[in-house]
Amino acid sequence: MTEDNRVRIAELSADKKALLVRRLQAKRPEEATGPDHYDVVIMGGGVSGLTLALHLRRSRPDTRVLVVERMSHPVPETTHKVGESTVEIAAHYLRDILGLGEHLATRQIRKFGLRMFFSAHGNTDIASRVELGSSEFPTHATYQLDRGRLENELGRRCEQEGIELVTGSVVQQVDLTPDQPYHHLRVQTGGTDRDVHARWVVDATGRNHVLQRKLELHREVGHAANAAWFRVGHPIDISGWTDDADWHGRITEGRRELSTNHLMGPGYWVWLIRLASGSISIGIVADARTHRFDGFNTLDRALNWLAEHEPQCFAEVSRHRDKVQDFRVMKDYSYSCDKVFDGRDRWCLTGEAGVFLDPLYSPGLDLIAISNGLVVDLVSRSLGGEDVTAAAAVHDALFRRITDMWLAIYENQYSLMGNARVMSSKVIWDTAFYWGVFGLLFFQDRFRTVVASPTVAADLTRLTGISNRVQAFFREWAAVDDRDLDGRFVDLYSPLDFMVQLHNGLADELSDAQFAERFSANVRLFEQLAGQLITTVIDTHQDRYDDDRAVAQIQAWQRDPLIGELIATYRRERHRRPTSDGWMVLGTTADSRQRQIEEVSYA
Repeated sequence: MTEDNRVRIAELSADKKALLVRRLQAKRPEEATGPDHYDVVIMGGGVSGLTLALHLRRSRPDTRVLVVERMSHPVPETTHKVGESTVEIAAHYLRDILGLGEHLATRQIRKFGLRMFFSAHGNTDIASRVELGSSEFPTHATYQLDRGRLENELGRRCEQEGIELVTGSVVQQVDLTPDQPYHHLRVQTGGTDRDVHARWVVDATGRNHVLQRKLELHREVGHAANAAWFRVGHPIDISGWTDDADWHGRITEGRRELSTNHLMGPGYWVWLIRLASGSISIGIVADARTHRFDGFNTLDRALNWLAEHEPQCFAEVSRHRDKVQDFRVMKDYSYSCDKVFDGRDRWCLTGEAGVFLDPLYSPGLDLIAISNGLVVDLVSRSLGGEDVTAAAAVHDALFRRITDMWLAIYENQYSLMGNARVMSSKVIWDTAFYWGVFGLLFFQDRFRTVVASPTVAADLTRLTGISNRVQAFFREWAAVDDRDLDGRFVDLYSPLDFMVQLHNGLADELSDAQFAERFSANVRLFEQLAGQLITTVIDTHQDRYDDDRAVAQIQAWQRDPLIGELIATYRRERHRRPTSDGWMVLGTTADSRQRQIEEVSYA
């Protein structure tokens, strides 16, 4: 470039410079590329990398994609990986966006929702524990996944789509050269090195964190917890743990063994997930401050831990000890990242290569679905000649903001898991919030355009404040109410009008204006629900005059401006748009009926 041209370019306005860059990018000489040149190289061929490759190819069929995976394919069908349970976002992504509906219906298990059993009487009788779950299937199907079976299917479909999948290979070197048309990578396969070149590099290597380590992006979070899990080659059925006829009669359709079952206790939970291969996955997840990691970080220690905390579960596992197939641990598993997308330097992180929060509520595949959608948007626009520097900054800020909101659901909340009264309301709130906010945004394909709608962006900011305050409220409530709750069933779906409404509305066909209106309506609904919860808790405890701690906490709630707004919304809306109150289990059934009588009389 001559000095005169440099001067002319320097004198251009910012808008004209950006236009020039886009035009130059659109004119890049495709004929200069060779067989080792790709539009996108994805490092990692697990579920995050393979779903991204398939998504890219289907969104932009001429995209040249290379996936480099360490493991050889096909992988064992029962590959032992965390992330065996899906919820609505991931299920929609796999089934409806990537076209895996038949595979999910015939080769995996339809999940019977989330189910929790809270500690009671030494956890020797499942029927005496408070049970939270659904009595019938919700509208939108979710699944339990044999991860190896899924990854083999994804690999097969990627190859059918013309995606180059190189397995048994390792990326030895990554040279990011954003000032050049292509980055450089060195890939080793069977002792042979190969140099490849990519316009975009995406890290999907999970906890190997290739780019996160290279670019020093790791960010610690305030959530410290550990996990251990194993699989048993026998179909343990939680329904066989009791002969109680009333307990069995709670379920009108489906089978409890097909739920993602959680055994809840102070600072911990244990999962039991049936898999289509015939095995069952059992995991221990515990707050590091309450349960020492070295108390369950080997199989023998984990079984001893179960014997102490979940003896009924331990007894069932012990009967099939000879069928235990494997054992894995994750220490201090939660982390975040300072950046996940960079449009100027043309790289992205997806899946556990960027952020991992917590396995409760099964958000891992959800975050992959959301992240992949944003990556596909950026890469497709960039390959089309657009400068996506600003768009990537917006997507990056949005994704990290969403994950920070999500993290607050778990951070400092494990202490609540032994409190059935508080935790049952929290689980219903968290599930409703997931359907009405994150789920709606994803089903309606709105994550890419949140910033383009000022009303939606403002509503999301409002929801962030409400969510964070309600999560703090649960901790404050638990601090003044640690009473035991007698065994009962809390149905989190069909009896609750707002839950059915939020879940059924996920896939509604909405125009831009209708979506903005629906999202705003959901904000008002969550304000009302929060006000309903807080009002009911205050009313329940306001006569504890001899308990200084309870009195001080109620007074603090009454002085809180945001809580005041939420209570005012509830009082204004409860007669015009009443919401079910069965999601708050605060006392006996008689107490609940008396409270309803008093409210009617007050009205």
